Amino acid sequence: MSKKRVAVIGAGPSGLAQLRAFQSAAAKGEDIPEIVCFEKQDNWGGLWNYTWRTGLDENGEPVHCSMYRYLWSNGPKEGLEFADYSFEEHFGKQIASYPPRAVLFDYIEGRVKKANVRDWIRFSTVVRWVEYDNDSGKFTMTLHDHQKDYVYTEEFDNVIVASGHFSTPNIPYYEGFESFNGRLLHAHDFRDAREFAGKDILVMGSSYSAEDIGSQCWKYGANSITSCYRSAPMGFAWPDNWEEKPALVRVEGNTAHFKDGSSKEVDAIILCTGYKHFFNFLPDDLRLKTANRLATADLYKGVVWVHNPQLFYLGMQDQWFTFNMFDAQAWWVRDAIMGKIDLSAVTKEQMLADVKEREEREEADDDTKYAIQYQADYVKELVAETDYPSFDIDGACQAFFEWKKHKMKDIMGFRNNSYKSVITGTMAPVHHTPWKDALDDSMTAYLRN
Repeated sequence: MSKKRVAVIGAGPSGLAQLRAFQSAAAKGEDIPEIVCFEKQDNWGGLWNYTWRTGLDENGEPVHCSMYRYLWSNGPKEGLEFADYSFEEHFGKQIASYPPRAVLFDYIEGRVKKANVRDWIRFSTVVRWVEYDNDSGKFTMTLHDHQKDYVYTEEFDNVIVASGHFSTPNIPYYEGFESFNGRLLHAHDFRDAREFAGKDILVMGSSYSAEDIGSQCWKYGANSITSCYRSAPMGFAWPDNWEEKPALVRVEGNTAHFKDGSSKEVDAIILCTGYKHFFNFLPDDLRLKTANRLATADLYKGVVWVHNPQLFYLGMQDQWFTFNMFDAQAWWVRDAIMGKIDLSAVTKEQMLADVKEREEREEADDDTKYAIQYQADYVKELVAETDYPSFDIDGACQAFFEWKKHKMKDIMGFRNNSYKSVITGTMAPVHHTPWKDALDDSMTAYLRN
């Protein structure tokens, strides 16, 4: 019999987790399928593969990156550390708890370099279309190799969608946008906070993008920051030049008008209005349609497409846990594809019941602490069913709980705190420079003693 072929779409943290999962089985002498990963960028890392480009990339494809210069982790690294590859192993020492983008990219890259999986990836290759044939039981993928400018098709037994869901911006319209006299952009296209030094900024949204992009603009010298919300304010103790307003109603010239009747003159509007799950390479019978939530629609165990269990999705949940959750999912998917987990024994009705139960359990409580524990229990569930290295998941939860407290106490100083690694048990050092004064985000500057 010919070897089973598995396609992985995307070489970001989720896709790389999947490659590492299969490589770990191969390293133990197991007979793994043929794995082919398709990545539309010219390097791995997904969102963490920073580019200065916005809009379209060098090949005319939508830019995947939503990262910006000076981005630092907005959650403690102790909550995302790989169970099989600690920060101490990678850097040769323990590092502070909130690394900047370049440091995290280096860490992600270090593990897959060690695993030697780069040859499994076809870079600058876009997935144009995926079809499933009921008679053959195989997927046909139409692919575009930009390096050769060549379009071709290949067949696979399984497809794993790991293309992420923080790249296609949700862009609402408000009256007056077309005649606004300043800079108007979505967070997806935000690249450098220095652009807004001395400016009065309106940040639309009340979630993590609004919080962090506003904080970056404040750090690099914006004159003022105004953030507006539809449901509830973020509620932190903001600096004196930051105020929160209820929802935007309209814009006239450079004047933003809000629901409470107040107004503000602004030089720039940054839409931190979220992202869409967007898979334009999939037909309706294979395409995930879900809100950004902890219990994704139509995914058994959060990963198996209930309408065709030969198709899998990774990392599609709203996220507290990230890298290590992607690992737990990837190990589980690997075992399902290799037959260690028997999906044929699970009926579609049972899969749909599993999805319903997860949704109902998520909706039982909207408290943040509950949500963190909910996702921790999900990670525990998947880890228990595979050979992924067990780690102190409750300890990671504790780091998240402390993080939330530190943010409420000092939103501009929470990154100055330290936490204990749940992998090595080592306490992170306090970073040598307070976050607000650390204007150089390079790896060299961060790692110096």
